[in-house]
Amino acid sequence: MTTVPAAGRRSPRKDAVRNQGKLLDAAGEVLRTEPSNATMPLIAAKADLATATAYRYYSTLDELLSAYLHRVIASLRDFSHDCPATRTALFEAVATQWLTLLKTYGTAMIQLRARDGFLERLHGRDGVITTVRDAWERPVRSVMREFDVPDDEFEYALFLFNLMFDPRELLDLERVGFSDEEIIRRQTRSYYAALKALAPDQDET
Repeated sequence: MTTVPAAGRRSPRKDAVRNQGKLLDAAGEVLRTEPSNATMPLIAAKADLATATAYRYYSTLDELLSAYLHRVIASLRDFSHDCPATRTALFEAVATQWLTLLKTYGTAMIQLRARDGFLERLHGRDGVITTVRDAWERPVRSVMREFDVPDDEFEYALFLFNLMFDPRELLDLERVGFSDEEIIRRQTRSYYAALKALAPDQDET
């Protein structure tokens, strides 16, 4: 999809887009292979760019790493928005895509865990967490409707998702020998059970 620039704002130059992409790719490589050595000079070198050029696009290392994480999650958001499935099938399709992304990018993403809590960052309009919400709102709300969970439980449902589908924990399951199918089956069933506990008790009078 082509993005139309706002009035009075120029489209990014092709070399700028290319260089930013090279920096993001290099950041992912460094985070996967030598995370303790992640610095702007090292990432710039991996991208075959001068350090000064890297700082032209990202004023700090944190800004670059946040942009890298955002790019990964934005790809999941696009998959979620375009997926034709509904209800639990939608949630499981997005969860499977999430696991696929983690097998490529997860090691790097684990290095970028924030100190602040999920809901604190969500309320603070953190750019990455806002994109996480955008990626998961449709599948989470779809499952909530399936299990008659009230709409006002959405934030807590999203919080539970973050706990149960955390990159570190999913990759931990993979490393101890669970197959992708088993990981998705176990985690989705556990998540559904947690959501069902939020539904009004049908026996209450």
